[in-house]
Amino acid sequence: MEEPTRHDRLVDKSIIPVCTIMGVNIAAIDMQWLVAFTKEHIKELSGDYMCVSNVHTTVMSYDDETYCAVQNGGIMAIPDGGPLSSVGRKRGFSNMRRTTGPDYMGEIFKISAENGYRHFFYGSTQETLDLLKEKLETNYPGITIAGMYSPPYRTLTEEEDAAVIQMISEADADFVWVGLGAPKQERWMAEHQWKINGFMVGVGAGFDYFADKIKRAPKWMQKCNLEWLYRFLQEPKRLFKRYFYSNPKFIWNAVIRKK
Repeated sequence: MEEPTRHDRLVDKSIIPVCTIMGVNIAAIDMQWLVAFTKEHIKELSGDYMCVSNVHTTVMSYDDETYCAVQNGGIMAIPDGGPLSSVGRKRGFSNMRRTTGPDYMGEIFKISAENGYRHFFYGSTQETLDLLKEKLETNYPGITIAGMYSPPYRTLTEEEDAAVIQMISEADADFVWVGLGAPKQERWMAEHQWKINGFMVGVGAGFDYFADKIKRAPKWMQKCNLEWLYRFLQEPKRLFKRYFYSNPKFIWNAVIRKK
């Protein structure tokens, strides 16, 4: 996958500090920096995408160079996983902090009404989207939901995909939140880069959190980088392979071998 030309990307990626971990260029930032960056550049970010990266996606990128190119192909990959920011700080990026997808969503939702931001939600089930709409309009008065779409659990035809592109673009959203799960959501964003209007952000389970279908870990677990354990206890069958393959491989390569 080729890097977009500077003509396509209106924001210079060189202004974003990065720490390369197992081949993935993780943004060495904190939430305050990210929100300020977003506010300053949201119009120029239309058509581009941002990955919300963790240990699992970093290990997948290490194993699959095409997925690594996807992770590195957007404007940035933020350190959703605590271990990523911990490694970054050990490598000299003292200001690097965990910036989770749900936390970023919350920060943006809080300032949406005053900034006139419009939101499109792509992914999950219709039931979750209905709950999400209800919760957001209650918890964030004045928020503008420009559209929502729950895609079928199969590959879209060319005609269906073209219709989706048109639907999202016509919604004129500032943010296109993509909740398809990794690696599907990142690949989808890369495939639709520069084709739609709106800044795409892959947020995984973010839809479920804000719809109150899944509870986030207590703050103390988040601060101790144990949110993965909390999620595992909620969905052990689905997450067993992810955590007990990815975590040891990450420790061996990123921490011990310093890749």
